[in-house]
Order: sequence, then structure tokens, then C-alpha cells
Amino acid sequence: MARTANTSTLNILDLERVLNERKRLLDKLLKKRTKAQAKVDAVDAEIAKVSGGAISLGGRGPGSRAHNDRPLPDYIEEVLAKNGKPMKVGDIMAGVQAAGYKSNSKSFKNIVNQQLIKERKRFNQVSRGLYGLLKK
Repeated sequence: MARTANTSTLNILDLERVLNERKRLLDKLLKKRTKAQAKVDAVDAEIAKVSGGAISLGGRGPGSRAHNDRPLPDYIEEVLAKNGKPMKVGDIMAGVQAAGYKSNSKSFKNIVNQQLIKERKRFNQVSRGLYGLLKK
């Protein structure tokens, strides 16, 4: 989109006209984008149907895996440290997700529990289903 030469010399009416023109253009482009996205989604659905979900569509399609900037035990440690006392696995799971950890797993609670058991150098089991940070 071409820029206007010098907007500092425009009066309020002219500025409103420019703003309204840009809003109309934005609405038009958003509608165009929505139509194009619908076509892309339809093609993705056909690809998934033909491939049986075997082809990853750049992290958007079936079988795509969520990626995080840190490993799960780091998120668990952060949640337990913020809380300051032992927590139940379900509460830890909720805290980890609230901290921004992404997972597509249907059994994410089990994965959190496995990490708590596996990382004995970081976490200790206080009682059944209750875990805390290991004192350093």
C-alpha cells in the first residue's frame, strides 16, 4: 500500500478519510484471507484423508507434535518452586500448562507423573500422588 506524502500537513477530515480508507482495505484483505484459509484447510483435510495422517503439515496437521522452549522437568520444578510446598500430580499438571507448556497428549497427567518418578534428583515423593522439590 502506498504511503501518503506527508500526513503532518493534513487536517482532521483528511486524516479521518485516510483512516477510513485503510479500515475498508483492512476489512477487504481480512475477508480475502479468510477465503484463502478455508481453501487451504480443505486441501489439508484432503491430504490428511489420503495420507491417513502420516504427513505432517508443518506443525498444523494431524500427528503434529507441540514444541516447547524448555523440557518438562524444568516447568515442573518452576511450578513446585512457586508453590513452595508439595503438590498433587493433577495440580502440578495444571500449573505446568498454565506456565505455557504445550502438549497434545491425551494422558498428559501420566507423562507428568512419569517425569516426577524419573527425576529423583530433583523431586521427591512425599506420599502417594504428592510430590515436592528435593532440598538442595
